[in-house]
Amino acid sequence: MMGCWILNESLSIILVLSWLGVNLYLFIDTFYWYEEEESFLYTRVMLGSTLAWARASAVCLNFNCMLILLPVSRNLISFLRGTSTCFRGPWRRQLDKNLKFHKLVAYGIVINATIHIAAHLFNLEHYHWSQSPEAEGLVAALSKLGDTPNETYLNPIRTFHTNTITELLTTIAGITGLLISLALILIMTSSTEFIRQVSYELFWYTHHVFIIFFISLAIHGAGRIVRGQTPESLLLHNVSFCRDHLEEWQARCPVPQFSGKEPSAWKWVLGPVVLYACERIIRFWRFQQEVIITKVVSHPSGVLELCMKKRDFKMAPGQYVLIQCPSISTLEWHPFTLTSAPQEDFFSVHIRAAGDWTEALCKAFGAEGQSLKEPWKLPRLAVDGPFGAALTDVFHYPVSMCIAAGIGVTPFAALLKSIWYQCCEAQTQCKLNKVYFYWICRDSGAFEWFADLLLSLETKMSEQGKAHFLSYHIFLTGWDENQAFHIALHWDENADVITGLRQKTFYGRPNWNHEFQQVAFSHPSSNIGVFFCGPKALSKILQRMCRLYSSADPRGVHFYYNRESF
Repeated sequence: MMGCWILNESLSIILVLSWLGVNLYLFIDTFYWYEEEESFLYTRVMLGSTLAWARASAVCLNFNCMLILLPVSRNLISFLRGTSTCFRGPWRRQLDKNLKFHKLVAYGIVINATIHIAAHLFNLEHYHWSQSPEAEGLVAALSKLGDTPNETYLNPIRTFHTNTITELLTTIAGITGLLISLALILIMTSSTEFIRQVSYELFWYTHHVFIIFFISLAIHGAGRIVRGQTPESLLLHNVSFCRDHLEEWQARCPVPQFSGKEPSAWKWVLGPVVLYACERIIRFWRFQQEVIITKVVSHPSGVLELCMKKRDFKMAPGQYVLIQCPSISTLEWHPFTLTSAPQEDFFSVHIRAAGDWTEALCKAFGAEGQSLKEPWKLPRLAVDGPFGAALTDVFHYPVSMCIAAGIGVTPFAALLKSIWYQCCEAQTQCKLNKVYFYWICRDSGAFEWFADLLLSLETKMSEQGKAHFLSYHIFLTGWDENQAFHIALHWDENADVITGLRQKTFYGRPNWNHEFQQVAFSHPSSNIGVFFCGPKALSKILQRMCRLYSSADPRGVHFYYNRESF
């Protein structure tokens, strides 16, 4: 009944459990290795189990740092989506959840980094205590090693009166550890949804601290502070016997020699870092390609429409591009969903002034003063992409319900245009024969730019005798008293007072039970695709509606839920 959706969700759960399983395996395997390995017996005598906690979390940290860059390598994902036969159907949709996996891995990095830091703070305290007058026996003897020639130390804190924090910050491990911690704090705190909405620029710039993070990570272990017994020393100094016969050291038990393990973090992250560097080189190459701005439209609602052309540019409905304006910032790239159809000889985006960068862009194109600049005076733009999933599944159903909330309407602009070209103007037969479009929006001003598109489609379909093909329902959830009075005064007019369309705007939120009942009644034996872009709360409601109104009879109506992420 909800087979496709259940399969997609099952695959997502399998992938998450696989990631979790690998983390658990690496942690447990490394933990027990350091708890039982003979070469680290003397280290465990001094540090206890916190040695294993530090090393196990370090391995998991390296593993997650290896993964963190892969989901944001857009060209790699586009390559896998477009060319690999392994990524078809449900598996292909997992690629669209790349940012969710990126966030999941980031949480894994934070958890393991926290464990690693806490364990090493305990280790530092154990090292310091081992030099205290209270320390005696084997612990005291091990701490004194390194004071005479031909000896190597096990305890990096050489005297009890040493300031451990000062000593730590004079080492490679201490300095890089501090840089890694600060970079991680900056990245995580600026990645919250609140920060991204208030200042995307802050999020973008602080995220690039990852360069410092990875450089520090690669050299973090070069200091080799945590040490174990060398293989040569193990052959001469039998720890099982000698640990209990301290008085026979120098006689039957040669003094043990210690060394740190070679740093391994760079081996984990080298491949992904090189791959991501190639990603940025490709972006730089695309930055050099010419983008011709063919049309600029300033919509009354503060939305700037840019129509552009670029050599060999190919797109699909639902994809997005990254745009840079060097006159505003030579570093920032911002994502925008494409609002043009693949059949058009240009590509377009609609940009709303909702931050420092977008406001500066609108001003650069003269949108604020409503007097657009001459073509030769327009600032240069660079475009990278397109990226993301194509909304092609909508054509696989005889009936599709497209539901957008707020800014989630942008991918449907390209989709509705593409539907027109493929199913209304094309000579070939199209499986899709009915589209229900719903848009829920809080601000009436946001309707203005999209209403132009709907009005154009409405006129074209009426002229072609296919007015029944598209049914659209626009819901306004916010208005004031003046608007209410104006709406009531012009209610009887043929065109809607808000959008100018023939179909009247609805006020308030949709009754989804009623909407699904009507669609199910109108198409009693059809497979209906439900496509949604918007907040999670509404997504859950629509999933429930799909399950509720799908028939148990295989010959009845079935709703298949698809949530799009942009």
